[in-house]
Amino acid sequence: MGRQATIVGAPGFVGQRLHARLRTEGWDLYAPAKGDPELLGRDLGVVFYCAGLTADYDRRPFDTVAAHASLVSEIARQGRFERLIYLSSTRLYDGQLRAEVGEDEPLLFDPRDPRRVYDLSKALGENITVARTGGRGAVARLANVYDWADGAPGFLSEWLIRARRERSLRLESSPHIRRDYIHLDDVVEALVAMASGEPAGIVNLASGELVSNAEIAGVFRAAGWEIAFAGEAEPPPPPNARIDKLRRLGVHPRPVRDVVRAYLEGLAP
Repeated sequence: MGRQATIVGAPGFVGQRLHARLRTEGWDLYAPAKGDPELLGRDLGVVFYCAGLTADYDRRPFDTVAAHASLVSEIARQGRFERLIYLSSTRLYDGQLRAEVGEDEPLLFDPRDPRRVYDLSKALGENITVARTGGRGAVARLANVYDWADGAPGFLSEWLIRARRERSLRLESSPHIRRDYIHLDDVVEALVAMASGEPAGIVNLASGELVSNAEIAGVFRAAGWEIAFAGEAEPPPPPNARIDKLRRLGVHPRPVRDVVRAYLEGLAP
């Protein structure tokens, strides 16, 4: 029997791919359903806490707090795990008034802003993980994760999925918006690396580069697609997340332009 792992949120976007990867490597996996009464009464091995809300967090603030902080608090309190790896988000950097940020810098939040329930609840989950687990906790702050499997969430994922059936795309966004994108397989690679070695504290799972929609559209156009955008908004870019810690784990995320280019080459007739 292989190493033991528990994936909380296994049916989700990251959880599914992580489960598939660990299964092929021979891990002994436990993927509890929501509300599984056995979760807090058994040895869990390495816990990958992948549960959370994203798109509808503002509409469901109390569910957001429960998903991001309440359950992980119970897991930390019962303590029957080898390691706890909590999935958070580089969205927590959005309040930083800096061009570039690292994992060890304090975060800034305005608690009067109702939309900050996502950031504040994730920050609480992070605090429990790194400060209340006796040195057994680590946090993975994910940037914008993308893939092209059916149902993959997020703007770029939907763009790539549409490209399989459409050669002319009009996108409800602006060419000027910049984001840090990391492919789902690189995220899984990083999570497996975090489960190996010593706990690494907080680690940015990002590419380390902000890329505009216009730059990605250029890759599409070079491959033969027609791309148009519905808007021209030019919001300030988010802080760029440094990835020195990630590289020290031996993980080197692929640039989004290279991944998209290879994907489109595979779609070409």
